[in-house]
Amino acid sequence: MRLSDELALVQTVDFFTPIVDDPSDFGRIAAANSLSDVYAMGGSPLVALNIVCFPEDTLPPEVLGEILRGGDEVVRSAGAILGGGHTVSDSELKYGLAVTGTIHPERMWTNDGARVGDRIFLTKALGTGMLATAGKKGLLTAENNQALIDSMSSLNASGARAALSLLEGRGQDPVHAATDVTGFGLLGSCVEVARASTLHIRIDTSSLPILAGARQAAESGCRTRGERNNLDYLGDDLKVADDLDSFLRSLSLDPQTSGGLLLFVDPAHAASLEQRLKDEGSLAHACIGEVSDGPACVELF
Repeated sequence: MRLSDELALVQTVDFFTPIVDDPSDFGRIAAANSLSDVYAMGGSPLVALNIVCFPEDTLPPEVLGEILRGGDEVVRSAGAILGGGHTVSDSELKYGLAVTGTIHPERMWTNDGARVGDRIFLTKALGTGMLATAGKKGLLTAENNQALIDSMSSLNASGARAALSLLEGRGQDPVHAATDVTGFGLLGSCVEVARASTLHIRIDTSSLPILAGARQAAESGCRTRGERNNLDYLGDDLKVADDLDSFLRSLSLDPQTSGGLLLFVDPAHAASLEQRLKDEGSLAHACIGEVSDGPACVELF
């Protein structure tokens, strides 16, 4: 919503059921996930409201307190404020945020602006769905579990800052399109850009950043129903190389919770973006593919 020539508001909402056992970790992950859409548009979070469904007959209030504490911690780390919220009684626990952010109306990233030649960067490693499933089955090491939690609870602020810094002193933004990786997986997010931009996206699986333990989790049978749903969603818009490692295909379809940003940047600025992502401490700084002319689909090789 445009408020003036230089100021607009962006609004988003997201909430879901627990993906980890620890209440505070769940609060942190859900909050980071909810804030992600603001960063994916190039905005800055301003204020957030809690959304809670809580089974008060089966869980003690201390659990709710820890969830809200974790969420508040992440909101504060984003430089935003928590302005309250609403709680209802429900048989299943759910938590998330409605977030309002600010943005310059002429510098807003969308998913329909990709251009031929753009390089595609991913700012977090993949595999959260597989690893979370492994955790539920007790197949995840403590080290890999902590890496999973650290990734999902990390804000996409560093990736957004790095990409926004490319604009310094320039008339046109070198970042032509952006989105975040969600439950639709890497390929679902890519195909949305391909369809909206009516261009062809090529993803090089050898460049994908992968969370530790993801391959072992997949080989142990820890794949998700979301992977199959995402494959159905893509339909004929997905082209897969005949000799592709089946794990890498599954990884690319794996539904992500609080995934990284996908940034489509002018190739002349790709090296600069990679360095700035490193400087900002982004969890990943991988150039995973490029945009070409052709049918609006995603090619995985």
